[in-house]
Amino acid sequence: MSLTRVVLASGRATDLCELRLSSTYGGMPEGYPCKPVNDMAIKGLLHEAERTFPTTPIHLVPPPREYPHQYAGALGPVEVLPPVACVGTFRSTALDPNHDPVLHRSTLTIIWFQHTPHVPCECDAERGVREVDWEGLARDCEL
Repeated sequence: MSLTRVVLASGRATDLCELRLSSTYGGMPEGYPCKPVNDMAIKGLLHEAERTFPTTPIHLVPPPREYPHQYAGALGPVEVLPPVACVGTFRSTALDPNHDPVLHRSTLTIIWFQHTPHVPCECDAERGVREVDWEGLARDCEL
């Protein structure tokens, strides 16, 4: 049973099976949001997803980065990502038409950032999630 269904721009329906939300800057010990801090946070999410879902391909939707007019510190200009980091595992019908539709599904774990802690559904998911190239990124697996 899925948490929700997300329809991609291609028209493919995907089921969100697992979703982990976290604060983008919740674990930041000191300093300010900047490119090195953001790159470390993204790298940490990728490593966590690889460890948690070792048999599922992982895709990062490049996050939007904002540059407010604030004082640039020693690490460079202030760079802000959306406040909610998301790691979601999606499933859909098999990619290979020769696979048994009862025994096979395609799967992909997607990492993205959004401004609110809401669960995406149908067509209201972040644009980057809806535009994922499912056929090029997902992998078939046997249930």
